[in-house]
Amino acid sequence: MSQPNDDAPTIRPADTDLVLEVEDLVKHFPVREGLIFKRQTGAVQAVDGVSFQLRRGETLGIVGESGCGKSTLAKLLMRLEEPDSGSVRFRGEDFLAMRGEALRHMRRKIQIIFQDPYTSLNPRMSVGDIVAEPFKLHPEAKPAQGVRNRVKELLDVVGLDPDHINRYPHQFSGGQRQRIGIARGLALNPDVIICDEPVSALDVSVQAQVMNLLKDLQDEFGMSYIFIAHDLSVVRHISDRLAVMYLGRLAELGTDDELYGAPAHPYTQALLSAVPVPDPTLRGQRDEIVLKGDPPNPANPPSGCRFRTRCWKATDICATDEPELIVRTGVTQQVACHHAEPNKAVAAEDR
Repeated sequence: MSQPNDDAPTIRPADTDLVLEVEDLVKHFPVREGLIFKRQTGAVQAVDGVSFQLRRGETLGIVGESGCGKSTLAKLLMRLEEPDSGSVRFRGEDFLAMRGEALRHMRRKIQIIFQDPYTSLNPRMSVGDIVAEPFKLHPEAKPAQGVRNRVKELLDVVGLDPDHINRYPHQFSGGQRQRIGIARGLALNPDVIICDEPVSALDVSVQAQVMNLLKDLQDEFGMSYIFIAHDLSVVRHISDRLAVMYLGRLAELGTDDELYGAPAHPYTQALLSAVPVPDPTLRGQRDEIVLKGDPPNPANPPSGCRFRTRCWKATDICATDEPELIVRTGVTQQVACHHAEPNKAVAAEDR
């Protein structure tokens, strides 16, 4: 009878619902000085050790202040920027190790909707050419019914008139242009769509239309979203889980109910306290938290906890030990704070 091999690797059952695995993703941009001989004097730590998972049909919202690294993270996940270290696995395959034909094929599975519909669409191309462009880059994905018929179908799916296929971007409103970008993102039937602040440039009424459209498309096609925004009220209506980002790192990660019902990180609490209350009778009942000072320089972040220079709970340990993103005592979500404590007094009242 053979003896068990203690050195054999443990084989875990495959998680068929797990679409994207991101682990310790890092991207630093060098800072150089000098007129003739450029020398590197530092590095902007745009993304510094970000880890999360995304499942099929799930929406992960990522929020944070401007400059915290949200858009850089989106570019890394699309490989529009190459990370310095870390790993990105798509359905178990190493996305960062792919080259050539394998990379081109994988790009069909991950698409992006850009932030500005005014600059992300080529003004010299008609709507039909814009939406059909993915089929030119991936000829093996050409639909059986023909490209033009498929483009009309996509325009109809996103709520645009298929007869406007020959119009140009300047002939559409901002919301309609964003729908064109969504149609282009849907063309190749991706598994994951990265939405990089897709409604920030739109009017409030148009924002609601685009958000409802994205939700309906997800229910119909079972796609997974990574929804990046700086508006917590917008993210809440589409996200299943929420990640709060600060200065290149994740401060808190949990479900919608956990973070909106009992935020545990001081930064998350400050963000939620700034969300406007729609009900006039409830105004003034929430504890408003006003952060002092400006965000630190990402080229020279503070030691230990990066939020400690603006945190009212900071102690000596915050300056020496960088907190890990883990589940801590008294909370159910992952929090990167030595003094994590749920605070329902700043929870959103628009539940």
